[in-house]
Amino acid sequence: MLRRIALSVGVGTLSILGVAMTGGPGSASSVPSGQVMIGSATLTGSGTTFSYTGGGGTVEPAYDSTTGSLIYLLTPVGAKPHPNAHNIAPLYIPVYPVGSGIDPATLNCTHRPAENCPDHGFGVAFGAAGIMPNVYGGGIIGHDHLAGIASTGEDFNVLWEPTLVLFTSVVASTTHVTTLAQITADVADGRAIEVPLPQLDFNCASVSASVYNHGTPVAPRPLPSNIP
Repeated sequence: MLRRIALSVGVGTLSILGVAMTGGPGSASSVPSGQVMIGSATLTGSGTTFSYTGGGGTVEPAYDSTTGSLIYLLTPVGAKPHPNAHNIAPLYIPVYPVGSGIDPATLNCTHRPAENCPDHGFGVAFGAAGIMPNVYGGGIIGHDHLAGIASTGEDFNVLWEPTLVLFTSVVASTTHVTTLAQITADVADGRAIEVPLPQLDFNCASVSASVYNHGTPVAPRPLPSNIP
């Protein structure tokens, strides 16, 4: 049985999805990382609290949880979720601590040296460090998003339930997890736990790489001294 832990986190603390890339959107020299804005979306806020306003939305990279291939997810600004028993699917968020050996530039969202997913990356870091301080208290390098896509046999839905995937030791985090099969194996062996966040359900849709590549990257935000 998969081990799950309920976590109460305010929407302002962990509002899913987030920004700039190493080398720019769709750069041939790097893996896409971070959130871009489309339409008239604008990032507002300061410190560790950010959100998007205006029209349009944001797009960021993720992994197809069946194949491990890159996909792109669009989150409309201000969309109100109306969850029920049939329209929600999990969005898995593996979080990697300092010392994992994973190259931060290969992650969907990079936390160090600066946060390129400011509307939720700080919340992910606070949550991980609070739940697993022995693993994440020394710092967090970033996180990924794993989503099921209908075309590859998974349960893609319009609404997503963010689910943190936290490693139980730094040693357990040394393999880059890009599929649900890997998550299931890690949880079954005690190398990771799942932390579902139903209070943060949000609207999202799969889009093409070209939408992402034509978006406007958001400048990474520096880490405050009080964040791991």
